[in-house]
Amino acid sequence: MTVVTTPPTPQRNRSLLGGRRVYRPNTKHIPVLATLALLIVMYSIGVYNYDSFGDTQVFLNIFVDNAFLLVVAVGMTFVILTGGIDLSVGAVIALTTTVAATLLTAGWPAGVVLPLVLLIGTVLGLGMGAVIHFFKVEPFIATLAGMFLARGLALLINRNSIPITNDFWTQMAQKRFRFDDGVFISLNVVIAAVVVLIAALVLAWTRFGRNVYAIGGNADSALLMGLPVGRTRIAVYTLSGFCASLGGVLYSFYTSSGYSLHGQGLELDAIAAVVIGGVLLTGGSGYVLGTVLGVLVLGLIQTIITFQGDLNSWWTRIVVGILLFAFIVLQRLVTRKAK
Repeated sequence: MTVVTTPPTPQRNRSLLGGRRVYRPNTKHIPVLATLALLIVMYSIGVYNYDSFGDTQVFLNIFVDNAFLLVVAVGMTFVILTGGIDLSVGAVIALTTTVAATLLTAGWPAGVVLPLVLLIGTVLGLGMGAVIHFFKVEPFIATLAGMFLARGLALLINRNSIPITNDFWTQMAQKRFRFDDGVFISLNVVIAAVVVLIAALVLAWTRFGRNVYAIGGNADSALLMGLPVGRTRIAVYTLSGFCASLGGVLYSFYTSSGYSLHGQGLELDAIAAVVIGGVLLTGGSGYVLGTVLGVLVLGLIQTIITFQGDLNSWWTRIVVGILLFAFIVLQRLVTRKAK
């Protein structure tokens, strides 16, 4: 009797070596793993070259200094996963801080100001999402208009920096969660961690999350499958607007001020963090965890330059630009190999 055996199919992404199955990592995990490896290498270089770089508080300060960026980048992750982009987030931060500082200075209670400024960003995101869906406007153009609108409103309200002395705002800004002497995190970090956790659960375990990935993969196919493409896109930009306004609140905690020029270029930092974190610019692939790693990479670059002491701060932009080029090329190579 002849026994016919068939080799393992390449679709299963495995091979047989010495009678054992060896599973290779999924190609969509490669950018995230590359970001993690980069983070480890950069941190190791910092520890090796600079005294006190390995202190726990130095690492925690990366979260403390970038909590607002992490929240904004989470919202941007949802947008880019659908194949879109949101250029308005930096201007929304400026509008949020300016409105909050102006109203608090005028004597409005914090319990009214806080939900109001969150609503402003959410409504602006809803409007941009509606324009993109109903009028078939490219996300780049719609969110560019939103950026000019938000920044213009902030400049119209007040062009000067406004200090925030409200008791509630001051208490939130000074709130610390201490683990040991000199080891702490701020309230901003806790809020950012909650946002990251909720976003990760939504993408992994909800129908909305599956719809986001499906639209980014192929919007036309998603529509033919009966998925609510329009509703999901509008919801994604609404979510991004909310995250931008929440990021603005955290930024006002961080700086204790409102200013119409806050957040300049922050939309590019958010996009860079998302892309370096392994989310495909074309959409359909990526994780919130990758975005967290991307924000940590940006923060670690700033920390290394600060420890170096003799480098201009613009080196941060140069290094981020190089990394962006590298990760975009990596994404292209990975997607080609997957095809």
